[in-house]
Amino acid sequence: MKTSSPNQARFLVAFLALAGIACVLWAITHYSGVVIHPYLLAAVRWVAILALCGYSFVRRSLTPWIFAGMLVGAEIGFDLTFAGDATRLKVAGDLQVLSSIFLRLIKTIIAPLIFSTLVVGIAGHSNLKQVGRMGIKALLYFEIVTTLALFIGLAAIHISRAGEGLTPPPNAATATVSGAPPQKWTDVVLHIFPENIAKSVAEGQVLQVVVFSIIFGIALALIGEDKRRPMLAFCESLSETMFKFTNIVMLFAPIGVAGAMAYTVGTMGFGVMANLLKLLVTLYAALIVFIVCVLLPVALIARLPIKRLIKAVAEPVTIAFATASSESALPRAMECMEAFGVPRQVVAFVLPTGYSFNLDGSTLYLSLASIFVAQAAGIHLSLSQQLIMVFTLMLTSKGVAGVPRAVLVILLGTLDSFHLPAWPVLLILGIDQFMDMARTATNVLGNCLASAVIARWEGELGSETPSPTVMDAVAQ
Repeated sequence: MKTSSPNQARFLVAFLALAGIACVLWAITHYSGVVIHPYLLAAVRWVAILALCGYSFVRRSLTPWIFAGMLVGAEIGFDLTFAGDATRLKVAGDLQVLSSIFLRLIKTIIAPLIFSTLVVGIAGHSNLKQVGRMGIKALLYFEIVTTLALFIGLAAIHISRAGEGLTPPPNAATATVSGAPPQKWTDVVLHIFPENIAKSVAEGQVLQVVVFSIIFGIALALIGEDKRRPMLAFCESLSETMFKFTNIVMLFAPIGVAGAMAYTVGTMGFGVMANLLKLLVTLYAALIVFIVCVLLPVALIARLPIKRLIKAVAEPVTIAFATASSESALPRAMECMEAFGVPRQVVAFVLPTGYSFNLDGSTLYLSLASIFVAQAAGIHLSLSQQLIMVFTLMLTSKGVAGVPRAVLVILLGTLDSFHLPAWPVLLILGIDQFMDMARTATNVLGNCLASAVIARWEGELGSETPSPTVMDAVAQ
């Protein structure tokens, strides 16, 4: 790793310098009237992109590769403007197959991932009867806070309208405008419950899979340990396997993103980048509002020492932000909250349970991103339709906090159930790393706070002296 650091720095500096030169040349051509040959501008941009690809190769991380894929696709789509309209549309359409392959692979993950994570989340905590009062309080707290996050996300996207102004590709527009006929409320309720789980999986009916998984998990929790353990072990293994499956599929993400961006820019132009930046700003602003207007008042109401709490959560939140994975921050979060004064049995119950039921940042993101897709597609959703969709997203996202970008899998599956197009999600994927970092950090912050709040609610905050091992680990 040490030998690659100088090469990383060289490639990164080269990319930034060349990208700066490309921006200066673009500004000169657009604002000073000086004519610079388009091929020269394209050559400078391509050299900058190649420098970024070199940095990504040396870095050996998926994040820079996804960003590089986005730039490669955008550049290819923009360079297609040098060709005639017929050639441009044909090549852009051919490149779309790359994003279609990626989408198909993603959709294969949805049902087994939801089933395994929900069953493990419910049956794995079958000792809720022993925990009793604390379990009920924790679940009540989780659902109240995530519901507030959901509505903040809805309000933010309706205020910014980040998805409006995008022109859908011709084939996408015709495929999504013709929706299903209006349904009665009884049809909507009936549609929640599966009549055949295989049919629900095949048709991509995510909420039906969720309902089946919840009932299955409850039933598994109620049977004896000797019968429950083999099935629970199978579901735990399936869950881990599907997370690894997701990681493997995500290796194709840079190519899928490149194909999606090439198709989008080639057919729609560069205006899409402004919408993505607006979406990114909207998410960060909404998360700040959620932290200041929901989490901070909760901490004050629970009479928690704010400065000590900030110091305790700083390291796990930073880890989550840097890795975009809540799972990577869990061990440190448990140590830090125990050192803060939360008893070990409370930490051991609330934090892992919160990873399934208290995804504040992910819930806010899903409500925001789903309406962004509808706005981008030009599809008007009534308030009831929006609430049903985001409620479905809130349920289906339970248990997927551990893997970077796993929330995108849930988003794609749910949008398909509501007959919304997938192409806006592929655009989001280009900036999803920056969004994932923020929402994951918020997930970890919310769960750390939840453990302290439940401990205070139970009257046990500071009642136990943390073990010397934990104090030594936190002091390092």
